[in-house]
This record gives sequence, C-alpha cells and structure tokens, in this order.
Amino acid sequence: MACSRRFLCSAALGALASRGAAAQGQTTLDVQYCFPAFAKFHEAVAAEFMKLHPDIRVTFRAPAPTYDDGHQAMLRAAVTNQLPDIYYSGFHLQAELVRALLRRQQVTDLGPLLAAEPKDWVEANYSPRIVDLGRVDGTLYGMAVNASTPLMYFNTELVRQAGGDPAAMPDTWDATIALASKIRESGPNLAGLAYNIHEWPDDWLFRSLIHQGGGSMLNAAGNAIAFGDGVGLKAMQYVRRFVTEGGMPLIDWDQSRQQFIAGQIGLFFDTPARLRQVTDSIGRRFTLGTSTFPVDDKAKGGLPTGGNAAIVMSRDAAKRRAAWEFVKYMTGPEAQKLVVETSGYLPTNIRALGPDFLGPYYDANPNFRTITRQMDRSVPWQGYPGGNSVRIWRTQREIINRVMRGEVTAEAGLERLVRESTALMG
Repeated sequence: MACSRRFLCSAALGALASRGAAAQGQTTLDVQYCFPAFAKFHEAVAAEFMKLHPDIRVTFRAPAPTYDDGHQAMLRAAVTNQLPDIYYSGFHLQAELVRALLRRQQVTDLGPLLAAEPKDWVEANYSPRIVDLGRVDGTLYGMAVNASTPLMYFNTELVRQAGGDPAAMPDTWDATIALASKIRESGPNLAGLAYNIHEWPDDWLFRSLIHQGGGSMLNAAGNAIAFGDGVGLKAMQYVRRFVTEGGMPLIDWDQSRQQFIAGQIGLFFDTPARLRQVTDSIGRRFTLGTSTFPVDDKAKGGLPTGGNAAIVMSRDAAKRRAAWEFVKYMTGPEAQKLVVETSGYLPTNIRALGPDFLGPYYDANPNFRTITRQMDRSVPWQGYPGGNSVRIWRTQREIINRVMRGEVTAEAGLERLVRESTALMG
C-alpha cells in the first residue's frame, strides 16, 4: 500500500534503515563541530574514516557559528540530556564545559584509552605539549584536533611599495605599526593593517596582545585578573594606534578580509585556519605572504593556542569505543594532512609534519609552513573561573571597541576591563 503522507513514508523508511544498520552491528556517532566553513575537512575526514570502518557511521549536527555559540548549545544539551557523542570544544571553553559535564557524569576520561594504546605509537604521534592541551584539572578529557596561533598575512606588493622587505617582516608591534603607517600613506584608499579584535567572536586576539608582551590574563592561582599592568596598557594603546596610525577600518572581519583580498589592506591578522580560503580567493590579484606574529617580549612572550579538542560524551560503551577510534583517526597523520591542506591549521600530530605527509606540501606552499615556526611560543588558551567566559569577552569587546574609536582612553579602557572582568568572575 502506497504511503499517503510524506512524513509517514520518511519515518517508515528511517525505521527500516535503522533496523538494517542495527542488524549489521553498525554504530552511529553523532558529532558536533563549530564554524560551518570547516565542513570541507570534517566531512572529508569522516568519509575516509568510514571507508576504513564500515561498522561505524559518522553523522554531523548543523555546525555552530562560533565556539561561543557551540559552548552555549552544549551547556543547554547537558541539561536536557541531548548531547552529541563527540563535540569539538574551543580550548578556552573546554575546562568550563568539562566541569559542567562532570557534575552529571556526561564526559569520558580519555586518559585510560590513550594509555591502553602502544607506548611507541603514542610517542610517535603525539607530543606531550599537544596532549596537555586536552587536560582539565590534570585529567585528559579532550584530544587536540585543530591548533593555531595568530598569523600575519601581507600583500607583498604593498609592503615593497611602502619600502618594506617581504623577506624580513617586522617582529615587534612598534615596527609593525610603523610599516602599516607607511603602507597607508603609499597610495589612495589604502589601509595599513586590519586586526579585528573589536568584533572577534572570542578573546583570542586580545589574549595574543597580552601574551606576546610577556603578560598573563590571570594570576598564577587563576582567580584574579593579571593584565591590569604595563603590558595591558600597551595592548590598549596598540589597538587605538591600529586605527590612528595604521588606518584600520572599523568594519567586521569578513568585510575586512574581503578588502584585504581586494588589495586594499597591507597587513591582515587572522587565524591560519583560513589560509587556504584566502589564498584561493586572492588568486593572481597580488602575491600573498605570511609572517609570524609580532612579539615584543622575545624572552617571555607567548601566543594563545587556538583551536579545539574532541570531547567524548556518549554514555553508551559501544559508542565510546567507536568514538575513540574516530578521535584517533581525526588526530592521526592522514586526517591532519587533509585538515592542513584544506585550511591552514597547525597539525596536532607529529608524524603529519614528516616527509610522508605534509613535508612535500610545505615545500611547495611555504606560506603554510610559517605557522610551524611559532610552535615554540604556544601557550594554553584558558577561560575564566566562574562559568562566565563568554559574557566576560563580550563585555571586554565592547570596551575595546570604544577605545579603538577614541571614545575612551587606553588608560580608562584598561581600568574598566579589569573592573568589569573581575565583577563577572565573581
């Protein structure tokens, strides 16, 4: 008998498909990631994994727009017990999420699973520093999947036009702003730089200015603001100088990126995760270059490690086993090679850097190798205590925006940042 209603037909077909999968012993994983643009590598990795593991099916929820949006969605899903099996949490929100999940026993300790793998295999694939990115309060709850530190993109022709040397880009902020000012003055309708901290979806670019100067966001105990010092003041002065000296347009980052691609901005600061996209968009318009992030304090300066870790949240034993296999593959050299080539991220697997995987690609695409030169400056990207990290950044961003527009002085802006961040931490 033909189905008279499309919904009933779909439901019936879905039930038959589910029974067929169950009969074959197939395990289905429900996975959530952030940023829709990253579907290109998430779906490709899943497809390759399923070829190797026909008994495991990987399905994706609609990607969250940002890490902050994904984090809020996971906190809601924890309350309603509708969590996915795997979630890719931004490093800065990982601790906050894990602590919330632990209260309901909704997160898996991955330490025993990693320890059960052959020791030589673990050492060949994962550096201790990368593994530690997934630890919360000393326990391994996440495996680092994507990693990044901020990168300087530049228009080689505009740098030369301003008297700069593309082979020796500035490595301090005073020198960078000076070059941006010269670019701005070298032609009509040019902006020297774009550093879109004023509307960035999280505090990564703000932390970068603090850490590169040798400062810290929090004190050693992790319970008080630590950037209310000279490093913090200099960071606030820089963001104003980006506008006054560098001619930075206060537009959103997507518009800013489009202007850079069009050849109207000399220096552009962004995640390496969009390097492939930017490279392809520029095409033959101009010669794209990349350089390491300027660091004022060469002895103590660091850069917050952006990216995410895979967290396993399934309570079903079979799904946990399948999830671990998928996480291993996602953090393995084959998948990491694909991720890097389709984005620009820093690989989180040691073997992926070698001649059998990314070595030839980096030789042919030196802009993609740049990010590996600042690996030794990577520091953890941590959230704030108290479960209010998202709200704290949104408050900080509004203050930074006002400083950049000249509505508030750098000194007054820093004082407000410290006071209002401290109040929200309570």
